[in-house]
Amino acid sequence: MTSPASRPVPPAAANLLNLRGAVDLSSLKQRPAPPAAAVPGAPGVPAVPAADGHTAADDGRALRVDVTEGNFQELVELSAQVPVVIALWAAYSPGSAQLVDVLEQIVGNYDGGLVLGAADVEAFPQLAQAFQVEAVPTAVALVKGQPVPLFQGGAEEQQIRALLDELVKIAAANGVTGRIGAAGPDGAEAEAPPLPPLHQKAFDAIEAGDYAEAAAAFRQALLEMPADAEAKAGLAQVELMGRLQPLSAADTDALRQQAADQPDDLQAQLGVADVDIAGGHVEDGLGRVVAFIGRNFGPERETARVRLLELFDVVGIHDDRVAKARQNLARVLF
Repeated sequence: MTSPASRPVPPAAANLLNLRGAVDLSSLKQRPAPPAAAVPGAPGVPAVPAADGHTAADDGRALRVDVTEGNFQELVELSAQVPVVIALWAAYSPGSAQLVDVLEQIVGNYDGGLVLGAADVEAFPQLAQAFQVEAVPTAVALVKGQPVPLFQGGAEEQQIRALLDELVKIAAANGVTGRIGAAGPDGAEAEAPPLPPLHQKAFDAIEAGDYAEAAAAFRQALLEMPADAEAKAGLAQVELMGRLQPLSAADTDALRQQAADQPDDLQAQLGVADVDIAGGHVEDGLGRVVAFIGRNFGPERETARVRLLELFDVVGIHDDRVAKARQNLARVLF
């Protein structure tokens, strides 16, 4: 399996920007906590052996912990080292327990690269309120203490695997590449292969929140190797993150209103497209730019076309939604 740290900055990484401050976990952190149940395999904590003497990390079973008020803060802190998937369930919800079991099996295939937390919302209702959960089952994740939405309601196993693959990319883009209980044949912790120096410089800058510096590193990598596809995708993605970084919720609302009032305002349309892409509304974002190109001509049309190609890199050039947008672009251009 390819090391997460070797992958380009993922398209969904900007979700971390949009969600900062959206979920207030402070009240949960401040609650007096009983002695916490440690996460098996966490640094300094031995993995809990099964009846056969093997640990979860030995045979690929998931690292799972039941989330309580007492250990939730530990999981928040652990998410700075490894992504934590939180499955919110309830006994009254048909399919909840089955979905948690499916998640446990899938998470177990990531070789310690993910941890699963199962949270009974009846026992811990404050968590559902904090995550603004409207129905169960719901799955969210924590990366460096920040929430990343996954899905609400049931989901097919293939969809879950795709979402968790994307989560690993998000985590890697934000410097979270640790593993719990991951060891090589000799028992030593497995180490990811080093990144190219300029890629590492970009990831370090991303972790520090310096997207301009990350972009500069990716540009230099492209100067040295123009065919570097990871650097190209990384550049498009950190530029998107940089454009979104200064936007507040009020700014976003104003931008959407401006785009609605002035459909031929290039910057407003591109701005809303950025927000849509970052929020996971990929088809809406790409379709908005294609529609602008179809209505306009001259320099603004070319500017929009170039930005659209960059957004293709953000989403992923092999994504079906990108293929559809390419077809629509060809129709309006020719």
